[in-house]
Amino acid sequence: MSTYSPEADGLPDPGEVVWTWVPYEDDPAQGKDRPVVVLSRTGDGHLLGLQLSSQDHDLDAEQEASWGRHWMDVGTGAWDPEGRPSEVRLDRLLRLPEAEVRREGAALDRSTFDAVVVAAREFHPDL
Repeated sequence: MSTYSPEADGLPDPGEVVWTWVPYEDDPAQGKDRPVVVLSRTGDGHLLGLQLSSQDHDLDAEQEASWGRHWMDVGTGAWDPEGRPSEVRLDRLLRLPEAEVRREGAALDRSTFDAVVVAAREFHPDL
């Protein structure tokens, strides 16, 4: 269950945007350091989250959807030092070892977090 509970305590909490290594879908041996919004903890030392991107997928939304990728605007935040607007990928739920999350970047506001969870449930009903 996704319950908004960010605390600036050095530990990743639901609602926070953290930085971690995310494997590429087509080659999990490779990946990229990127921001991820934490949705919940699994209870076994892992987090469930969704990756963020500063690319504007509204421009190619139809093409992205044809590949099964669905994005939602979440605005700007301290996770991006350049202040670029971000989007969250709704259809790819990441299971991340909590110990591999390196830093807190910021937190989504409560209403944005709640909207992300509602939208992500279309693809992940157990959230």
